[in-house]
Amino acid sequence: MRERKSTPLRPDAQRNRERILEVALAELTRAADAPVSVIARKACVGQGTFYRNFPDREALVLEVYRYEMQQVADSAAQLLVARAPDRALREWMDRLAQFAMAKAGLAEALRTTVSRQGGLARLGHGPVTGAVTLLLDANEKAGTIRPGLTPEDFLLAIAGLWQIDPHSDWPPRAARLLDLVMDGLRAGASGGQRPAAPDLPGPA
Repeated sequence: MRERKSTPLRPDAQRNRERILEVALAELTRAADAPVSVIARKACVGQGTFYRNFPDREALVLEVYRYEMQQVADSAAQLLVARAPDRALREWMDRLAQFAMAKAGLAEALRTTVSRQGGLARLGHGPVTGAVTLLLDANEKAGTIRPGLTPEDFLLAIAGLWQIDPHSDWPPRAARLLDLVMDGLRAGASGGQRPAAPDLPGPA
């Protein structure tokens, strides 16, 4: 028996889906227990349209989280085009911190939703691991980080981000943590630690 190919959404259906996701992100970020009925109403769609796109609240929360994590992951390649590898890595870490802190309500909604599925760590793991792999490989080739690091090493090193209170003055604390992680990644790099300013020319 042939598998049925997925049919692309009509433009109006696609717009409805995108609007639901946009409103859901805002509402879940604000309040982890935001009701589905409120999200549907603010997205200007009926209950039938909502449930055609997302059969239940769990499916909606998972899709919002996956979509946002994909955006963070995709930014790694964009940064590598515009920045030196070590600068791209450090800026990407800032973007991940911004996601972790600014979307605290979404993270709480997700924890509640997936508590029976093995926890938060498994979701979005694929795209983020791919982004970390891309950044680590570029830096290892450039000699700006120590060789042999794995995405798992990196993710364990930055795990302290999720211990920071998002309602506190988190930016300087996150910056200190990520600077410390970056210093550790650079230690033992084949190209040596990159100076903040260009080297002065040697004697003639």
